Amino acid sequence: MKYALALHGGAGTITRNQLSAEQERLYKNALEKALKLGIAILRGGGKSIDAVVQTVMYLENDDLFNAGKGSVFTHHGTHEMDASVMEGRTLKAGAVAGLHSIKNPVLAALHVMEHTEHVLLAGSQANQYLSQHLTTVNHDYFFSDYRFNQWQQALKDDKVVMDHTEKKFGTVGAVALDHNGDLAAATSTGGMTNKKFGRVGDTPLIGSGTYANNNTCAISCTGHGEFFIRSVVAYDISCLIEYKGLSLADACNEVVKNKLNNIGGEGGLIALDKNGIPALVFNSEGMYRAAEGSNFEKLIAIYND
Repeated sequence: MKYALALHGGAGTITRNQLSAEQERLYKNALEKALKLGIAILRGGGKSIDAVVQTVMYLENDDLFNAGKGSVFTHHGTHEMDASVMEGRTLKAGAVAGLHSIKNPVLAALHVMEHTEHVLLAGSQANQYLSQHLTTVNHDYFFSDYRFNQWQQALKDDKVVMDHTEKKFGTVGAVALDHNGDLAAATSTGGMTNKKFGRVGDTPLIGSGTYANNNTCAISCTGHGEFFIRSVVAYDISCLIEYKGLSLADACNEVVKNKLNNIGGEGGLIALDKNGIPALVFNSEGMYRAAEGSNFEKLIAIYND
């Protein structure tokens, strides 16, 4: 039975001298547990969409990552979360932006895909509607001293910053191939610390931060969202495979290491092609990542080595 899963927990300036041995252990342990959860679904004959949603949910519930519980503070001291999901067989997709009380934004994106005629719902009215169908939490659920101190420093410096004071793009995501040959992708983020004006990045934008198509690949991105939006990164990679006949690896390298680099875009992505071959590509110093499949060995890694 053919299956594969890849996941990420963000990319950016992640080097050995920035993580203690204990921090590295915590991150790798979280990545391994999320991977184990998704792989168990696939090995049990489950669907790729269920595998990616459950994997991302696990990461949303771990405050190590900037998504769900670990989401960063906005300029006004609130939380605005974005997420998206997509099925490769049907090309159905669902996405949400600017949610503030939904415990698991990836479930909100799934609800949009499965129970509405829309693709993207955003803002307070979306939050109100989704609150009728999903688990909600109060503001205190998202609080941690670490995130609060990030916000206070960002306010002091009057800067919009990434996941911490160094460049680190806080997003989580997963891609999967199931025994039916169906691909799926899911991505979730808490955005940028001290972000203003209802800023939305690439995560909820189908084709920019998330994409899945059974004919080509499934992709989940993490990086400086504005650049990923301008480059339509996820769909561009799919197009290079579909129209130019590039391999997944060559397409990912062309977009991430050439196209994005040329415009100053930093970050990375995880991807699977229709045969379950993975590509975990980034142009930053590190990316929290893991992958396992029926035709390749398990990988859990952080640094660029």
